[in-house]
Amino acid sequence: MNRHDNWAAGALYEPYVGRWSRLVAQEFLKWIAVPRRCQWLDVGCGTGALSQTILNACDPQIVKGIDRSDGFVAYARDKVNDPCVIFEVGDAQSLPVDSDVYDSAVSGLVLNFVPQPEMMISEMVRAVKELGVVAVYVWDYADKMQLMRYFWDAAIALDPAVADLDESPRFPICNPYALRELFQKAGLNQVEARAIDVDTHFKDFDDYWNPFLGRQGPAPSYAMSLSDEKRAQLRERIRASLPVASDGSIPLIARAWAVKGRKE
Repeated sequence: MNRHDNWAAGALYEPYVGRWSRLVAQEFLKWIAVPRRCQWLDVGCGTGALSQTILNACDPQIVKGIDRSDGFVAYARDKVNDPCVIFEVGDAQSLPVDSDVYDSAVSGLVLNFVPQPEMMISEMVRAVKELGVVAVYVWDYADKMQLMRYFWDAAIALDPAVADLDESPRFPICNPYALRELFQKAGLNQVEARAIDVDTHFKDFDDYWNPFLGRQGPAPSYAMSLSDEKRAQLRERIRASLPVASDGSIPLIARAWAVKGRKE
């Protein structure tokens, strides 16, 4: 089946995964433990979720966010208002930055969408100073990124051919072993990987389902490619499979795999 991963509208991305990325970012930044008043590079900054969390939690000297999407960069510029934060359009595989400048280069939920992930990591290593920290996180598509897992399990049950679109087999890099290996091959030292789990609590089914109608990312793009009848079938299949609490809320978990290393 044709794959089309649309990333353009920040206001639609936020309710889909942006709000959950912000929760992961908080724990991620605690873990990498970069000191205050440092210079940060946010690669694939998207709507600015990670950059905003750096600004809130790390007292940065500067944060530079790079993303290929004009729409996301425009959204980030509008929402993150601080003179020390700069957003630019650019390619993660050929970063428009000088070498040996940043204390830390980080990235959230982007690495698996880059055609050559090893080039992105190599560019992040180039951008940081000696002893600088390089770190990324990606979703655990195969298991505990549950909001997506319930979607694809239902979609594949209705149409087995859809398995080709599922992020789990598409992105085998999204596990701690592959991430550690990628960082080690890039020449980074003190490489560690871990899981970061956050609660994704939906107040009702509409809170869960409506973000899938925004066309931002593989699952929403697939949902909106369906006819009204088939989309309704998918919606009801998912509704029947979700764990719903007595008050109608839906308590799920989102797991991200994070990896960090140091340039030495």
